[in-house]
Amino acid sequence: MNFIITGSTGIAAATAALAQTRGNRVFTIGLDESADLRVDLRNEADVDRSIALAWDAMGSVDGLFHVAGVSGRRYGDGPLHECTLDGFEATFQSNCVTAFLTNRALIRRWLAVSRGGSIVNIGSVLAESPEPTFFSTYAYASSKGAIVAMTRAAAAFYAPHGIRLNVVAPALVKTPMSERAQANTEIMDFVRRKQPLSLGILDAADVATAALFLLSEDSRHITGQVLTVDAGWSLS
Repeated sequence: MNFIITGSTGIAAATAALAQTRGNRVFTIGLDESADLRVDLRNEADVDRSIALAWDAMGSVDGLFHVAGVSGRRYGDGPLHECTLDGFEATFQSNCVTAFLTNRALIRRWLAVSRGGSIVNIGSVLAESPEPTFFSTYAYASSKGAIVAMTRAAAAFYAPHGIRLNVVAPALVKTPMSERAQANTEIMDFVRRKQPLSLGILDAADVATAALFLLSEDSRHITGQVLTVDAGWSLS
């Protein structure tokens, strides 16, 4: 199968590597130099162009895993009384708007050739199971909640066309985005209790496995769902 993956580090890199070991072709799009195509996914024209280039490079596209996004802290994200408008808007642009643009671009291509496919968007356990002490980033949580709503609405609309959309929602994963948390002993002690199944922070490969299931034909009857990969976070 042929997959587009946005992002080229962390969960995106782990998913691309696992997909390729299983015999799939992968085209990565992101800001990192290791991506097949370096693109700012907040730009509408660049997104449309990048999806077209990926399609042409592989001959067709069977699925999209949209991972690209930011934590929002460096833009001013935080509790509502501290979160800046710039921080809120920047986080939404990087997380939700990029998902909208990539999803739309690929769906338009699928509709044009009357074929189906699978889209998986990256969510977060924080959209449904907030944690106020260490992870009070409400622009981030809001953007991930918006991704869920968009995905479910689109799943209902495009199901008759054979187009499936789902969300994989991880808890804390060992990625470059979570380096702040990884360096904090108090947070890591908390995560060991909060994520008992993994005895701490998740590995990116754990999320990659879930994403590839939702992209594959094994999940052909599943759409509009949120697959939470949280090692027990939401129940702890």
